[in-house]
Amino acid sequence: MKEPATTALATAVTLEHVQQAARTLEGVIFKTPLLQNLWLSRTYGAAVYLKREDLQVVRSYKIRGAYNKMATLPPVAGRGEVVCASAGNHAQGVAYACQLLGVRGYIFMPAQTPAQKVDKVRLFGKEQVEVVLVGASFDDTYHEAKAFCDAHDYTFVHPFDDPAIVAGQATVGLEVLQQATYSIDYCFMPIGGGGLASGVGSVFRQLSPHTKLIGVQPAGAPSMHDSIKVHRERRALETIESFVDGAAVKCPGELTFALCRELLDDVVLVPEGQVCADLLKMYNEEGIVLELAGTLSVSALHQYADEIKGKNVVCIISGSNNDITRMEDIKERALRFQGLKHYFMVTFNQQPGALRAFVNNVLQPEQDIIHFQYIKKNNKEKGPVFVGIEVKHPADVELIKANMEQEGFGYEYLNGQPDFLALLV
Repeated sequence: MKEPATTALATAVTLEHVQQAARTLEGVIFKTPLLQNLWLSRTYGAAVYLKREDLQVVRSYKIRGAYNKMATLPPVAGRGEVVCASAGNHAQGVAYACQLLGVRGYIFMPAQTPAQKVDKVRLFGKEQVEVVLVGASFDDTYHEAKAFCDAHDYTFVHPFDDPAIVAGQATVGLEVLQQATYSIDYCFMPIGGGGLASGVGSVFRQLSPHTKLIGVQPAGAPSMHDSIKVHRERRALETIESFVDGAAVKCPGELTFALCRELLDDVVLVPEGQVCADLLKMYNEEGIVLELAGTLSVSALHQYADEIKGKNVVCIISGSNNDITRMEDIKERALRFQGLKHYFMVTFNQQPGALRAFVNNVLQPEQDIIHFQYIKKNNKEKGPVFVGIEVKHPADVELIKANMEQEGFGYEYLNGQPDFLALLV
């Protein structure tokens, strides 16, 4: 168990800072509910409570830090222009704060940001903001935004690496402890750059030091995890998987790294496929619409299933800004992760009835061909065929492989080759 922090915390985010941020945010944000989720509680044999930041005014906690930062700027800067870089949720928070405070804002977002998030930024900011789409990742966008900000001498509103931002996000933890009528044993928090985990961790270490604090990152973007647990120092990743876009950050903040290293009991990684599967379950089982980054804390429960039995557990679900056009891709990744969808490159021989033999002798009645494409357009009888098969049970794939070998079909299994699959699916 971590001891209460005494170094970075003492100079950056005190309880007084957080309480002042809570006063600043009065009348601006919703005090989102802390609700026990019966389905998750039954699944894990624990009392699992969800801090519903998906119900926040901009559907994520990011408005807390953004407004607290902008409301506490010196009068001249605070009524001048501001710039931010964000994959979506911080952008919406800054845009809404711009509207409320009458501040002109330039919102830089990655070029591939879902249209739904871009539209929401414009909705919340109205005529006060201009959206600039640039860069392949958050880090690319961040550098473009900083260069623009410096060139015009505007004020940069950092998405996470700023004491005022961290203090604003910390009000989530303050609310949790005010709302809970029980002792909290575990608190799971998503991590991108680390602003939320730093802030919530700061509050818990002062008011509930016995609580185990667990940060969660997607496996494809493990910047905080690797900096703390692998390198033992803040270090940028060369490349990341940006699929969980709300948490896809190459390098944690200087302040947030120091705080998370000091405050958190653990930082865990969850596979993107697991996050996709849990997002779909939360929607189908509970009717809760989450974005991928907003699902991270729930996905981490799988790794802690044995430890949390009989415990009081809080998961901060951080956002619901999902783009409906991504749902097919999310379902695709979930099914592959669960072992329910498999892809092969199959070589059909020249014998008549080869396709009939494949359907009748290789597959079972409950198994479906969901993709069938000749890779060569000529000589179809012996060209390789890209085949996608959906099964009912993960173990079914081994029977399919055995049947293909028995029937004389040559094949290459493709599920372990995501780059190749991306070209075909």
